[in-house]
Amino acid sequence: MDGQATGALERWREQLDGWAIPEEILAAAPESPWEFPVGLFRSRARRAGSQPATPSNLEAARFLPEGGTVLDVGAGGGAASLPLAGSAGRLVAVDESAGMVASFLDAAGQRGVAAEGVEGSWPEVAGRVGPADVVVCHHVLYNVADLAPFARALTGHARRRVVAELTERHPLVGLAPLWRRFHDLDRPTGPGAGDAVAALGALGLEVDRQDWEHQDRFGFDDFDELVAFTRRRLCLPARRDPEVAQALLEQGTHQVDGIWVSGQPRRVTTLSWPGTAA
Repeated sequence: MDGQATGALERWREQLDGWAIPEEILAAAPESPWEFPVGLFRSRARRAGSQPATPSNLEAARFLPEGGTVLDVGAGGGAASLPLAGSAGRLVAVDESAGMVASFLDAAGQRGVAAEGVEGSWPEVAGRVGPADVVVCHHVLYNVADLAPFARALTGHARRRVVAELTERHPLVGLAPLWRRFHDLDRPTGPGAGDAVAALGALGLEVDRQDWEHQDRFGFDDFDELVAFTRRRLCLPARRDPEVAQALLEQGTHQVDGIWVSGQPRRVTTLSWPGTAA
């Protein structure tokens, strides 16, 4: 790679490194701020199965042969792959959480599609997973500082297409006012989808980009769960829940179709590129 290409990957890493929580705040946190509740992803997967196909779903379906295989990396409850169950003959999910894998397998069973779950981190477990016609990877890239081996493993496992979805802006940008409120701490604003395109392009990938608005906002069925999740993100103890709840309501958190959300519908980006698997 030339200097410009290397620079794009370094900028991606540097911007993500900027999200590190100061050690004194992290050390005082009673719980890990990085864990996600299984119920949140189960809810998202359930809603994904009953809503119109998204641009990401349509892009994946365009390259998926009838009865083909889909590999879902960072699957969560399966929101990226379960909408393809009608065409796919087999779904394979990779996730670090045993609970997420179990939730995915349960949902796939309810849809009557053959499924396999692999617990572990990508690309460390890539050797345990065979190639698939389509590889999907939704809302994971912002967690990947070392993008080169991650993306190369995605590409090397896709016979036809890789489809990655991410928010246009880093998903934690919306918490910036709360970090200032509770910790007097300013947070970064990047990277964004454009930085992802540049970094993937630096790897020689021919990336197609679609920008769109997702009406299904990242939300919770239960307000108390949203409060607890936000409080953990902010490294605060449970006794601060009432303050966090008040801050969320003041920031505009409200219910839409029974889901507690904050802000407007999300701006989302679909990135896709050819796979290289035989």
